Formats: sequence, structure tokens, C-alpha cells
Amino acid sequence: MSAADVTAILLSLGVLLASARILGELARRVGQPAILGEILAGLLLGPTVLGKFAPEVGAYLFAPSGSPGIFRSGLNQLSVTLFLLVAGMEIDLSAVWRQGRTAIAVSLSGIVIPFAIGFLIALYVPGALDNERGIAQHHFALFFATALSISALPVIAKTLMDINLFRTDLGVIVISAAICEDLIGWIVFAIVLGLIGKDQGHTLPIGETITWVVVFAVGMLTIGRGLFHRVLPWVQAYASWPGGVLGFVLTVTLFSAAFTEWIGVHAIFGAFMAGVALGDSPHLRERTRTTIEQFVSFFFAPLFFASLALKVDFIANFDLALVALVLVVACIGKVIGCGLGARLAGSPWRQSWAIGCAMNSRGAMEIILGTLALQYGVIGERLFVALVIMALVTSMLSGPLIQRILKRKKQRRFADHLGAKAFVARLRSADRFEAIRELVVAAAAQAGIDVEAATMAVSDRERQMATGLSNGIAVPHGRLAGLQAPVAADELARAGIDFDSPDGAPARIIILLLTPVDDDGAQLDLLADIARAFADPNMRELVMQVTSYTEFRALLKAERAA
Repeated sequence: MSAADVTAILLSLGVLLASARILGELARRVGQPAILGEILAGLLLGPTVLGKFAPEVGAYLFAPSGSPGIFRSGLNQLSVTLFLLVAGMEIDLSAVWRQGRTAIAVSLSGIVIPFAIGFLIALYVPGALDNERGIAQHHFALFFATALSISALPVIAKTLMDINLFRTDLGVIVISAAICEDLIGWIVFAIVLGLIGKDQGHTLPIGETITWVVVFAVGMLTIGRGLFHRVLPWVQAYASWPGGVLGFVLTVTLFSAAFTEWIGVHAIFGAFMAGVALGDSPHLRERTRTTIEQFVSFFFAPLFFASLALKVDFIANFDLALVALVLVVACIGKVIGCGLGARLAGSPWRQSWAIGCAMNSRGAMEIILGTLALQYGVIGERLFVALVIMALVTSMLSGPLIQRILKRKKQRRFADHLGAKAFVARLRSADRFEAIRELVVAAAAQAGIDVEAATMAVSDRERQMATGLSNGIAVPHGRLAGLQAPVAADELARAGIDFDSPDGAPARIIILLLTPVDDDGAQLDLLADIARAFADPNMRELVMQVTSYTEFRALLKAERAA
């Protein structure tokens, strides 16, 4: 590699990363996912814009061939591999079983119905989907069906966080269902890639490839999980932080990715399964997960999503009819499929449609799937553009639609359900489950609830998913049968208690919420109100200085009036 090649590579990466990060931040400022800005950066720097107005500059910075092109291609492969590691780490297998029939019903119907619709359309109307590359028709149909079935767990989680629904009961159902969908969807896609790889002359027979996929997946979810669970404490105890854990996680990921690439499926499947197995261990703390996610999300992911638009002219390959068809079919299949699954499992209609809209987010996963299909020659550039647009539109619509469906006329305030007896200025407990019981006892003194039943409900919910938020806030909550109105209790833990928050900070402001079983909106509204009340860091510091319920109430009232 010559000095000129190195210069071109470094310049192109610098321009691409700066553009992707700036536009990604701008997208976040207007309430859109960062991936929208990152892809827009690629559109501006690729053949869509720069290639038309300054083709010489584009050819120098982003030459598709030669050493710079080979280097960027390798970096893109590494980027998407690490991104799937992060996606896999988001998966909590136990959450699926804890949620029971609702999560499983939503995920299965959210896969089967879109898959059937996509498969039939691609099989019997392939011309409408631009299938003109000579790829086997049933392989193309399998890909398109899988593309309509898969959701984007990271995007769904971010959307729920943005609208303060992530740690609610609705959020847990959606995340659990998305986990199940992702796991099944990527296994199916791995098999589809194996079928296509056989068509392209891959060394292993397809039967062996599928066998290896199943063996690898089962092995990682059983033996692999157990092994990582035992090794991680040793790594954390004797290696430097975060370097030791990062090195271990990345080593496992790269070996897994190399193995699945060798057996005939893409390396991303190995990375994804490694993430699932590693992320399932409780020894991988939330702070470590966040470090790994930031390591990938702020460097590798922007480069990948910006780079994918460098290869395709989105204007020349934009087909309005094809985009509309893909978007409509994708939304109908996913929203109806997941919504009906939730309804059949016993969720109310309003909540069922909200779940369907949440599961309709395709985001990064759809784009990655489309990129690999384009790379393997399964689809053409027109269908690729349609899939990218569908992924972005569904991700942008998800949050607003959920909010509209769950909208309540009267805004609820958690302070309206908090009394003087339920306020504890100095917490005596040492861990979160002791704190939960202390809060329940305080709430019982105020509202006369059953202490044991309430403690069990909140503790079981806490085991399903930790309720620690960022910035020293925790909101343990549960639903109680027979409760007529919501009940709240508040404690201030001066030293802090570990509620396994995303930023690793101990919780100092702990608010208990108990809501009626038959009031779906109460929990959502009150959690959103708590998030708004303590969003300001100055407010959080002032709260820690109060010594009585009266001071606390006055501070809340003054903050709302400001």
C-alpha cells in the first residue's frame, strides 16, 4: 500500500466519520434516529450527490477498487460484525420466558404473518419486486419473506426509551417479543445465506451448513452461555477494566464470526450469537455493556451506515411504485401480525395496536439484511433502495404512532398519589429488594395495601428487568389486583443503591409505583411524569437536600411552575 493510498484512506474515513456523526447528531436533535443522518451523509458523499457534482473528488476519496476500496470493504465487514455483537447483547432470553404467552404470541404471529405475505408475493409476483438477476425464485422469496419478518431490537429499544416506555409492562412485552423475533429471524436468514452460498459454489454442502448453523446456535445458547458465565468473573477480577473485558468479548466475537463465515453463512451470525451468549450473563454489568455499545456505535456504526450509501445512486434507483409496495406490505404484515398476537394473548385492543406499531420498526437490522442481500446478488439496487427507505420510514413513524394510540386526555402526576406517610427522607436498606420492601411498607401506611402481595409483585417485576434509570433514578413498579387507584412512595438513598442502571450510577431517588391491573395507562403516564420531573440535574440535587415530605412537595410544585 503506497503513501498515496494511505492518505486517501485516512482522508476518506475522516470525511465519512465527521459527516456521519454531525448529521447523526442533527437527526437526534429533531427527534429522529441517528441512522437517518448517517445514511444521509453517505447519500451526500456518494454517487447520489457528490458523484454528480464533483465526480473527481468522489473517485479520489471513495474509489471502489484498489487498496483503499479493499480496506474500506474490510472495515465495513468488521463494523457490521461488531454492530451485530451489540444487537445480540441486547437480548435477554430469560425475559421471553418470564413474559410468557404474550411475548411468544406477539413474536410468532409477528414472524409468521409477514413471512407468509412476503413469501407469496415474491413467489407469485416476482416482477413487482424487481427480481431480474437470475437468482432462484424460491431463494428470493425466502429472503423477501425474512426481510418483512425481522424487526430492529436496538431501534425499538431506543424508541421506547425516547417516549419513556422502555421499562413499562408494555415495553417489556415489546422487547421480549423483539428478542424472540431477532433470534428466529437471524437464524432463518443465516440458513437463507447458506442456500445462496451453495448456489455460488460454497465449499460445504447446504445440508452440512444448516447442520452447523443449528449446532452452533444451540451450542452458544447452552455450553457457550455457561462457559462465559464462569470466565467473565475471572476476567473482571484479574484483568484491567475496561480493557480486559473488551478484549475478551471482542476475541470471542471474532472467533465466532470467523467460524460461521467458514461454515457458509455470514460472519454477522456468529457475532450475533456471541453477543446473545455473552450478554445473557449477569456478570456482564450494565456499565460494561454501555462501554462496548459506545465503542461500536460512535465509530464503527456511523462508518458502516454512511458507507452503504456510497455504492448506490438512490435517486437513479428510486422507484416510487416499488417503495410504496414494500412499505405498505411491510407495515400491514407486521402491525396486524403483532397486534393480533397481542390481542389473542389477552392484551386490550389499544395496547395491542401500540405493540404492533412498536414492532414495526425495522431500522438498522433491515438495512444490514438488505446490504448483505445486495452483496450476495439476491436483490438489485432498486429493491435495496426500497428496503432502506422502508426501514427508515417505519423507524420514524413508530414513536409518534405509539404516542397517538396511547394518548390520554388528562395528564397524571405521580405526586398526586404520594402522601406524607409514603415519603422516606433517609433510606435504611442496603440493597434494592430491601429498599422495595421498605417502600411498600411506607405505601401501606398511606394506602392500606397488602404488604406481602405488593412486595412480591414489585420484586418479581424487578427480576424481569431492572428498573434503574440513568442519573441516579430508580422506579420499581408493579400492578396489583383490587387496587382502586395508583399508589406512590418515595425514598432518598443518600449513599445510593445499585438498581443496575444503564450508566452504572447508584440510585439515590427511588420512587415506588403501584397501579391497578385493569388500568393500562396509569403506569405509562406516571413513569413519563417521573422522567420529566427529574430530567434536570439541578432538580435532582435539590431533591437530595430535602428533609421532609412538605419540602419535597414544594420543590416539585416550584419546578412545574418554572
